[in-house]
Amino acid sequence: MCFAAVCEKCGAIGVKHAFYTKERRFCSLACAREYSELERTGQTIPKPLPLLNFPPMEKPIKAEAKVADVLETPAPLTLPLDDPPSPVMVKRNRSELANTYEWKSQLSESGFIAAPVSCFSHAPLADCWENITVGMKVEVENTDCDDFTESFPDSFWVATVLKIAGYKALLRYEGFGQNCSKDFWVSLCSNSVHPVGWCATRGKPLIPPKTIEDKYKDWKEFLVKRLTGARTLPSNFYNKVTDSLVSRFRCGLNLEVVDKNRISQVKVATIEKIVGKRLHVRYYNAEPDDNGFWCHEDSPLIHPVGWARRVGQTIDAPEEYLERCEEGAWGENDATEEYFHSPVSGACPSGVSFQEGMKLEAIDPLNLSAICVATVMKVLREDYVMIRIDSYDEDASGADWFCYHASSPCIFPAGFCDVNSIALTPPKGYEAGEFDWSTYLEESNLTTAPLVLFNREIPAHGFVVGMRLEAADLMDPRLVCVGTVSRVVGRLLKVHFDGWEEEYDQWLDCESPDMYPVGWCQLVGHKLEGPRAPSTKASAAAGKTPKGVKKKPRRRHKKGKGSPGTLGPNKKSPGNNSTAAPRTEITNSMHLLNMHIHNFKFNICVSL
Repeated sequence: MCFAAVCEKCGAIGVKHAFYTKERRFCSLACAREYSELERTGQTIPKPLPLLNFPPMEKPIKAEAKVADVLETPAPLTLPLDDPPSPVMVKRNRSELANTYEWKSQLSESGFIAAPVSCFSHAPLADCWENITVGMKVEVENTDCDDFTESFPDSFWVATVLKIAGYKALLRYEGFGQNCSKDFWVSLCSNSVHPVGWCATRGKPLIPPKTIEDKYKDWKEFLVKRLTGARTLPSNFYNKVTDSLVSRFRCGLNLEVVDKNRISQVKVATIEKIVGKRLHVRYYNAEPDDNGFWCHEDSPLIHPVGWARRVGQTIDAPEEYLERCEEGAWGENDATEEYFHSPVSGACPSGVSFQEGMKLEAIDPLNLSAICVATVMKVLREDYVMIRIDSYDEDASGADWFCYHASSPCIFPAGFCDVNSIALTPPKGYEAGEFDWSTYLEESNLTTAPLVLFNREIPAHGFVVGMRLEAADLMDPRLVCVGTVSRVVGRLLKVHFDGWEEEYDQWLDCESPDMYPVGWCQLVGHKLEGPRAPSTKASAAAGKTPKGVKKKPRRRHKKGKGSPGTLGPNKKSPGNNSTAAPRTEITNSMHLLNMHIHNFKFNICVSL
C-alpha cells in the first residue's frame, strides 16, 4: 500500500515510500538538508506552505532537489541525483502518422474489452503491467482550468484510474465523486501522466478543476485523506517504459529474411528503420521502388547471418557474403546469434522425427485464414522442415515450399481441424466437405507425421473471444490494424480485422509478435489503420448475393497483376480503406502462382 505524506519543510504532498530519511519526513534531499541545518543552527523552522497552488494561496515554493531514479522502496541516498527521464511517447513525422486511427470512439462502448498488456509477452511493460490496477492514483494535466494549453500545461491534479484498456486508462479527477462529466481516456505511458508526488518534487502546482474548485474549503486535507492507503505508479515507471522500447537490433545490421518474392528461400537484407521493435528491412539487390519488408524483431522470418548455410536453406545473397559464410568471418554490421531467440525443440522419443512425404495440417502462408492439408517436402538441419500446401498445383522448382521449425505451433497433426471444428482446406482435387483423412491416406498409401512431433503446450495466455487489439496485416506487414479475437482454439487465435470479411482473418499463435495491445501504436509512434468504413447503399446493393445462393469465398492467394510487393489492383488489404472493385477470380494454377508470387508481401504467422 502507498500512503500519503506531507513534507515537513516545504509542504509537498506525495507518496510516503518516495520520501527521504528513515521516518520519510521530506520530499527531497534538499528539504532534509535544509531542515537539518536549521535545527543544527537553532534557527526558527518556518511552517511549511503547501504545494497546492490555487487562489488565494501564495505562489508555491519550488523544490530545489531533483527526483531520484529509484526503486519502489528507496533507501536513503546522500548524493545529488539526476532527473529521471520524461514519460515516453515516441514522436514521429506528422506525415507518417497522418490519419492514424484513435480508439476513443470505441473505448466507452458497452462490451468493449481490450486484451490486457500482460497477454503480449513481447509488448512494452508486459512483465509488470498486472501491477497497474483500477483505483490507482496519478497526477495528470488539469484540462479543466482557465488558459490550458496542451503544449505548455502549467497545472496538474490528482486523478483515479477507473478502467484500463490496453495501455489506455479512463481517469476521473479527484473531487468529482460520482460525477462522470469530465472523465477522460489517456495513455498511461503519455507525458501527461505521472506518479503521485511528481509535481511536488518539481515545484509544479496542483490546482483543482474549475468545475469543482469551490467544493471543498481545504483541498490539502481532502487530498491527504484520498491518497492515504492508495496506490500510484512506481517512481521508476517511465524508466521501465524507456527500457522496454529499446530494440536488440540497430539500423545498418545485416541479416537473413524470408524472401517475399519467393517464400521458399531467404535473402540477405539490411535493417533501415526500427519502430517499436518492428524492423523495416531492405533486401540485397532490391529494385529502387521495392519498399522492403516489415517484421517484429522476434519474428521467425528473420535469422542471423550464416543461418541458411548452417541449416541447409536456399539463400539469395551476393558472392562476397556467401564466401564470408563459408569462412565464418563476420563484420561489425552482421547480426549474429546473440541478437536472436533460438527456437526450443520439444523432447521426442529417440528415432522419431519428421520425414519427407509425411502429411500434416498447416496454416497456409499465402492465405492466413486457412489451415490446409500439407506435405513435408524436405528435412533441413536443426529441426527445420520445408512444407508444401497441397491445395496448389505442385511446382517442380519448389517455389511454393515454406520453412517451418518443427516446434512451430502453426503446424498441426492430421485431424486437428476436425477435432476443433475448423474448416480444413483439402488437397487439390478434393472437395472440402467430402475430404476424409482415413480414406485419403488409404487410397494414396501415405502416412501422417506422428502426434509426438507437434507442439502441444497451451500456455495460460489470457485471450478470450471478443478482445480487441492491434495486429499487423501479414499480407501487407507495414500496416498495423484494428482487430478482434474472433476465435480461440488452444493456443491458436483467429484475429478478425474490423469492418472486413472473414476471408481476411488471420490465424495467429497466442505468442505471435505481430499482435499488440490497444494503444501500442500511439506509444511507439506507429500509424494505426482503422476499421473499414461502411460501404454506401448503392455498392451494398450491387454486391448483394441473391437469397438462397451461397457466396463463394474469395481466396487471397489468387493473384492479379500488380507491382512487386503489392497486393495487386484488385487485392484489398485489411489496412487499406479504399473501395476497390471486387477481385476477379483467376484460375488457381501453380503456374500463375509462380509467375505472380512477387505480387505479395508475406509475413507468415509462424512462431519458432
